Amino acid sequence: MNVRHGQHSVAFDKHTGSARLDHGQKAMEQTRPNKGGAASFLFRFLYWIYERRLLDQIKQQPMPRHVGIILDGNRRHARKRGLSDPCEIYQRGAEKLDDILDWCAELRIPAVTLWVFSTENLQRSQAEVSGILSAIETKVAALAHDPFLHQKRIHIQAIGRLDLLPESVVAAIRAAETATAQYDSMTLTIAVGYGGREEIADAVRDFVRLQAQQGASLSDVIERITPEAIGCHLYAANLPDPDLIIRTSGEIRLSGFLLWQSVHSEFYFTDVLWPALRKVDFLRAIRAYQARSRRFGR
Repeated sequence: MNVRHGQHSVAFDKHTGSARLDHGQKAMEQTRPNKGGAASFLFRFLYWIYERRLLDQIKQQPMPRHVGIILDGNRRHARKRGLSDPCEIYQRGAEKLDDILDWCAELRIPAVTLWVFSTENLQRSQAEVSGILSAIETKVAALAHDPFLHQKRIHIQAIGRLDLLPESVVAAIRAAETATAQYDSMTLTIAVGYGGREEIADAVRDFVRLQAQQGASLSDVIERITPEAIGCHLYAANLPDPDLIIRTSGEIRLSGFLLWQSVHSEFYFTDVLWPALRKVDFLRAIRAYQARSRRFGR
């Protein structure tokens, strides 16, 4: 398990060309001009060149099969912009999903899991919980009819304790799952009402229940408990373990995200707030993953 913070990507890059590329780009970001005028046009042009070079560099290396993202920083992003309405705050974050799907499709990453709502988030104020769930419901309902998803054959599935969610949210999720059930080019997994400890507890419970239905004795059940047996009962047992987990907003912890599956994951933490995540930020995370030497404990 390796960790890299987005701020320190230059220091750890193996290629001096990449380091110079980042140094020049970050210098531009620090002196970013106001919108409008020739200076702004020049900035956007240089930014586009940097993005293209970074993309070309990344496409020469193997891509992660599964990327997990912890979406963090919605409230801080809203405070910076003077927003206070919970619905509007989380709607901004929901809109970023379109970019993520576009970037992953371009890079041909076959699986992405987004943690949009945790079991612990239920402890927030009623207004905030309602704002989050409203944004989720609206976005998922839109995804079911999104031409991009159908064109790219993106399958949607949800994981978590959906029984804790309002019926309207669950209905929107089920409709999106049904509308994309036949697709197999990419899997978008939405972790909602999700907690890593809850997932493991539910997997063990399901395993024991199945053994009991088959008439196994307690001693037999104990002997049959293995990582492989439990793994078959995880929420999304059909997915490979995440190769890369990204967390936005500068927090350096997993907070329970994919606890079981992340044993060999590479971690990337960036200070960028979720709604403000740019394509270059995502590409830097992929490049950092590609620079790792993965040994899986060997």
